[in-house]
Amino acid sequence: MIFKRFILITCLLGAAAAKAQLLPSFGNSRTGGTGMQFLKISPDARSMSLAGAAVAVANDASAMYWNPAGITGVDTGKVNLSLSHSRYFGDINSNYVGAVFKAGRHSFVGIQVFSLDYGDMKETTEFDPNGTGRNFGINNYFIGLTYAKVLTNNFSFGLNGKYANESFAGINVHNVLFDLGLKYDVGVKHTRFGVNFSNFGLNVKPTGGVQVLKFDGMQNISNFSDISVPALFRLGLAFDPIHNNEHVLTLAGQLNHPTDNNETYVLAAEYSYLKIGYLRTGYEFGSDENYIGPSAGLGLKILRRFGGFMLDYGFVARNRLGYNQRITLGIVIR
Repeated sequence: MIFKRFILITCLLGAAAAKAQLLPSFGNSRTGGTGMQFLKISPDARSMSLAGAAVAVANDASAMYWNPAGITGVDTGKVNLSLSHSRYFGDINSNYVGAVFKAGRHSFVGIQVFSLDYGDMKETTEFDPNGTGRNFGINNYFIGLTYAKVLTNNFSFGLNGKYANESFAGINVHNVLFDLGLKYDVGVKHTRFGVNFSNFGLNVKPTGGVQVLKFDGMQNISNFSDISVPALFRLGLAFDPIHNNEHVLTLAGQLNHPTDNNETYVLAAEYSYLKIGYLRTGYEFGSDENYIGPSAGLGLKILRRFGGFMLDYGFVARNRLGYNQRITLGIVIR
């Protein structure tokens, strides 16, 4: 019965080829309708290799981003750490640090920090296309605290509180946001559901000002419109058709419904051998930016007396933006 339901949901996910929307759009795609777009950038290599199908499967510190309820499945004694680095197009780098601690028999807490490093950028205008001689900087980061609790043997929930900052050439946007995550284990074929509501917060007005050269001279601009955040609803399903001491095969599907773009749908698979070596792949349907084939990645788990290491690598290639790579190091201290 569970398998039949999974097949049905998989077929619905495949409707992306017809540009279908499972949830109402309330104004079509609304592309570019929000600020703080960096909040959409995932932090870890495992999710990159799965094309983002992580809401139902994330079970390390990166679950604070994908589904805060997922940290209830983190392998942790004293602490579980996750360190990630990504290199994007245009020499943009992202860095992520997450740590999860067990706070009680059924409670977990975590902290996460994410930042983007753009480096110095040359200022250009329509009057000085080769540069004005001035440089400017862009700064994006968020800091989050997470609490999650196991309510029953099958059901858990998690809550994130985040402070997010976006700065651009002297203009600053500050916001406080919240995420809610739910996870349910069916108990058949290791089937689990994950639900995530991300980036809920109030619209905020940017502060600061900028000088802009107009035809009648320099003008100071300091009055800006309110900026909303890219709220996102994710629904994920995963199950293991193969699960024994040697081999584990996980199949996952996910629906992503953002407030500022079209829905996307993801299908992904992860294979592990002896829970030491991992192979992963995934594909996102309906994305504005076409992919050159599926995403892919590798993982290696090394156990030690003090705990262990997990090294993950993710790779994805896009038509216009080129390829991205991400490396994540996980550390478990018992």
